[in-house]
Amino acid sequence: MFGDYEAQRHWMELTISLPAHDWYHATKDNDLLYWGLDYPPLTAFHSRLCAAVMHALEPESVALHSSRGYETASSRLYMRLLALASDLLVYHSGVIAAALALYGPASGSRKVGVCIAAALLSPGLIIIDHGHFQFNAVCLGLSAWAVAFFAWGDARAR
Repeated sequence: MFGDYEAQRHWMELTISLPAHDWYHATKDNDLLYWGLDYPPLTAFHSRLCAAVMHALEPESVALHSSRGYETASSRLYMRLLALASDLLVYHSGVIAAALALYGPASGSRKVGVCIAAALLSPGLIIIDHGHFQFNAVCLGLSAWAVAFFAWGDARAR
């Protein structure tokens, strides 16, 4: 069996090719023993969005059934770029929003800067997510955005 790249690629294949109600059920088109989708639905919809990009750039990389084991230098590059773009759009923006919401500009730029740098320069995310085609930072980014919204709501309530 293949590794992380194939798992993420296959999930994109499933989410772009099958209706959402079939993503988590064994069907003739969805063999759950071959990298069955095991992430929550919100993550699956993110996979669907990434699949649309992959389909536009290299359609054969997410073709149902025929793409199993598909791997080219360009598809690997696109997948890494998707992980980086997801990080920038969701995780990085969420961390910045949370740091500003929690500490605010009045606390000084150093405290906010250290908080942001500590989160964004996490070796685990940089090495594992980007090196192994993972999108874990998307969930972390959504959590950071939730913290920011809670902090902003709390500040307004005062």
